[in-house]
Amino acid sequence: MAITITKQAEEYFEALAKALEIPPARYEQAEKSYKSLGDWLHREESSVKDYEPDVFVQGSFRLGTVIKPISDGEQYDVDCACSLAKLTKANFSQAGLKDLLGEEIKAYRKSKGIQKEVHEGRRCWRLEYADGAQFHMDIVPCIPNAQDQRLLLESCNLDARFANTAIAITDNEVPEYYEITEDWPRSNPRGYAEWFKSQMGDVFIRRRQQVLNEMRARGVTAGVEDIPTYRVRTPLQSAIMILKRHRDTMFAEDPTDKPISIIISSLSAHAYGGEETIGLALLSILTRMENAIEHDGMKYIVRNPTDALENFADKWEDHPERAAAFFRWLEQARDDFSTAGRLVEHRRMSSVLASRMGRDITDQASDATLQQTRQGSSSLLNKATAASSTAAPNIAFADEPRTPKKPDGFA
Repeated sequence: MAITITKQAEEYFEALAKALEIPPARYEQAEKSYKSLGDWLHREESSVKDYEPDVFVQGSFRLGTVIKPISDGEQYDVDCACSLAKLTKANFSQAGLKDLLGEEIKAYRKSKGIQKEVHEGRRCWRLEYADGAQFHMDIVPCIPNAQDQRLLLESCNLDARFANTAIAITDNEVPEYYEITEDWPRSNPRGYAEWFKSQMGDVFIRRRQQVLNEMRARGVTAGVEDIPTYRVRTPLQSAIMILKRHRDTMFAEDPTDKPISIIISSLSAHAYGGEETIGLALLSILTRMENAIEHDGMKYIVRNPTDALENFADKWEDHPERAAAFFRWLEQARDDFSTAGRLVEHRRMSSVLASRMGRDITDQASDATLQQTRQGSSSLLNKATAASSTAAPNIAFADEPRTPKKPDGFA
């Protein structure tokens, strides 16, 4: 299906994504925090240092798709995992592992003077930083699960390419939580991040090299692998950021049925076709977003690309209203962004999207594009003034009347 998008809309979508970006300092703050916890777990007195603790970031901070909170009162959610590499499922129950790591996290809180108590979640421990920091860190205790994951997937003739980074995690709502058993919940955030990176394809490789060249030009010594994904901004990442804000605003009064980010990110990454601009990527993704949703006659399935046995949409079976909410959101996003994509005036684009993206964000985007246009006009005027003494303009218009083409859009 042909996609219609004006040059002005491309500029606007670019500015919209820019307005949603968080400051690099926020990424650096998150990185500093989880590395600090890792250092604590490796200190001489640590009760887990002999188990080779490995703390790493996951989720949107790892993928580079974090967006600014809607309000100043909201916090950034920094998702981390802590793998104790020397442990196996035969050593501890899930409860035992979680308690072991929890004691260290509580001691870390005291050592850093963090006022709020450590909170226990279903799968994680939460560190609540001071209000001024505006973020909290969720740490999921886990152990390596590569061998078991590979055997499981291969026994089902499923893709096991990403099994080497698989982990087994804790979940205090599963029946086996207090038992020493081989049956643990599974996850693979590092594998997912690698898959996501592969979906960005050559666009990611080129843009990462561009970032590296800019760093070296400033005298920074670095290699390609030293550049985290969040430092590279691709159209896929930007499109997901825009879709997440649209989702957040549409479901501000209905957080229970709000489509979850892992489904939006996964379907977007499947649908991304290597488009070089944000607007084209956004509209193309929306046209193909359903393609990776399966239905086996009884339920919807959005497969984890690193573990085809996991269904990201598993809650839809017990809560069909969530499936309905997703498809309602998708139709609304298609209508909103295709309408904006056909316009040529940035203020009109803001009018179309303000109720779905937030007036502050759309105004920022509109102001940024207006400023860019003025700068461009000033530059062109200077060039035209310089050239006017040597060449007279030769402008002609065709005599035939012009009929506007009916714009293409979503079905």
